[in-house]
Amino acid sequence: MEEQRRLRRLQMLMNMVMSVIGQDVSLTVEEASEMIAGTRNAALAMFPGKELVWDLIYRPRLQRLMRERYRIQ
Repeated sequence: MEEQRRLRRLQMLMNMVMSVIGQDVSLTVEEASEMIAGTRNAALAMFPGKELVWDLIYRPRLQRLMRERYRIQ
């Protein structure tokens, strides 16, 4: 039950971060990168030792969003 609560919290956090990065036209690439780093830290605090899960699931989503939003390679 506790793990489900943390998972829902992480999903809400990811949705919020992705929404802000995708929609806030005043957000710089540096600010977006800081948000992503903070989200990663929060995720790993909630789920210690799950770096591989982050790298396999969340990192590609965020990288794709950053490429689309900021037109970076």
